[in-house]
Amino acid sequence: MRRVNVIVAGNVQGVGYRFSTAQEAQRLGLSGWVRNLHDGRVEAEIEGRETEVDALLAWMAEGPQFAEVASSRVSERTPKGTEGFRVVR
Repeated sequence: MRRVNVIVAGNVQGVGYRFSTAQEAQRLGLSGWVRNLHDGRVEAEIEGRETEVDALLAWMAEGPQFAEVASSRVSERTPKGTEGFRVVR
């Protein structure tokens, strides 16, 4: 199991980034959450098998159709064994 915190910068708010990330995470069987930050970035905590976490990180580097990802920062975290993936408001 792997858990990461990722912060994505660019044009990632108002383009469906959070909801698309949640859908992709659920499709991959991952747990965690995603939220907008006040400075225009998006933050997520993702947990699951390493292969699926890597797949979501690769997807997040591109994002949905209208997103423009400028950068992302990934930090390793200790797995918590959480269930489900949600959008935090």
